[in-house]
Amino acid sequence: MRNSIRSQLAVIFIGLMAGMILLSWFVNNTFLERYYIRNKQEVLLRVYQEMQRAADGGSLTSESYDLKLQQDCAKYNLSLLVVDVDSRTVKISGNDSDFMRRQLLQHVFTQSGENAQIMEKTDRYTIQRVGDPQSHMEYIEIWGILPNQNFFIIRTALEGIKDSVRIANRFLAYVGIVVLLASGVLIWFVSRGITSPILRLTEISQRMTHLDFEARYEGKAHNEIALLGENINKLSDTLKTTISELKTANNELVRDIQKKTEIDEMRREFLSNVSHELKTPIALIQGYAEGLQEGLCEDAESRQFYCEVIVDEASRMNEMVKKLLALNELESGRDQAVMERFDITALIRNYLQSAQILASQNGIEVNFCQEQPVYVWGDEFRTEEAFTNYFSNAVHHCSKEKRIEIRVVNREKHARISVFNTGEPIPEEALPHLWEKFYKVDKARTREYGGSGIGLSIVRAVMESMNQNYGVINYENGVCFWFELELAQQ
Repeated sequence: MRNSIRSQLAVIFIGLMAGMILLSWFVNNTFLERYYIRNKQEVLLRVYQEMQRAADGGSLTSESYDLKLQQDCAKYNLSLLVVDVDSRTVKISGNDSDFMRRQLLQHVFTQSGENAQIMEKTDRYTIQRVGDPQSHMEYIEIWGILPNQNFFIIRTALEGIKDSVRIANRFLAYVGIVVLLASGVLIWFVSRGITSPILRLTEISQRMTHLDFEARYEGKAHNEIALLGENINKLSDTLKTTISELKTANNELVRDIQKKTEIDEMRREFLSNVSHELKTPIALIQGYAEGLQEGLCEDAESRQFYCEVIVDEASRMNEMVKKLLALNELESGRDQAVMERFDITALIRNYLQSAQILASQNGIEVNFCQEQPVYVWGDEFRTEEAFTNYFSNAVHHCSKEKRIEIRVVNREKHARISVFNTGEPIPEEALPHLWEKFYKVDKARTREYGGSGIGLSIVRAVMESMNQNYGVINYENGVCFWFELELAQQ
């Protein structure tokens, strides 16, 4: 692969290592000699200070100090000469004693040196860097006077230091080249371990573009690449599930298209049911209207009764027509559900406030204990319509203890809204037909409170438009109607 991450990593790491080696060589070549010279200066000063303490203590000529002094001179490659005021030798280390004596006398009596570079000077000693014109070599030396009035000079050659610096720099260059080559090979193989998981992820992503979701990342490392692999696995599962859902939805769409062929049959059935349900109220209105027209009711009270019957039946017809139109819109699919996020608890509480008078007039106790908001996805207007039908049915069929209980219960991904009323259970044989249009369990009682047998059909159509479940449960002391809505994230 061109511009592979493995090659880029190798080039970057090798470049960084080469840069660090070059920087080390540059620093070593520039500052190592100065460091050595500074170190020699500190050694000369330390030897002088030890010699000064020995002179103060009277042990300058002792064998123990002489052994210590010879060890220091050998260790640090020092030449030393100590003479008294009569120029007699007190201490000496090195072969060229005459040269050292001339240098010391020249420094003490003439304090001159054309090639001398003063590095540090006090009233007791002077540290300087001097050149020897004969040998063309440089030295660092310290000379001065001891507390016992002896004169001293200690020197060391700089040529050895320069040679050591050159050797060190050359050795560092060789080592750097070897390390660079070895590290380049090592980095090339190590980068393979880093890039292999990335290449595996690339392969998985390519397979995913072809809708192949079987490939899995199985890395065991606990790092960012492993986390990316886990996320890609989750993404693969999610895409697989989503595509499956889309195919399912597409299949449902095909079924919906097939259902459109059944619309004419539904319309014929609708017209038949409407004609049957409207026949009775129209006959009543016609009969009482003809009675008024023909003067069958002579007193005012009878005429008032006739008029009330006509108004009640007309109002019942109007309500039935409204519900039939709403149900027709839902079942035909022309009125699409508008999915939105809302608080079902607030919706129920707002409706119960408006329906409190209805419950009080019927002597019914309504219990709803939900305090916390429960957010769901759904068509808020249609949901309120479904709940209204449940509550209205509960009021009209509530008996015995006269109690209605409303609950909102979270069930995994859905919230179940239930309306329970005390009273007689629904006959088992009637349960499968409750959601059919114009079906009435007790036709006489339904007629008494003005029911049309359409309310539960509207609930069914509302829930199916939102693809949600609904149902009814019989209890010994009453009936519970319920529907579910998808929970929304709080």
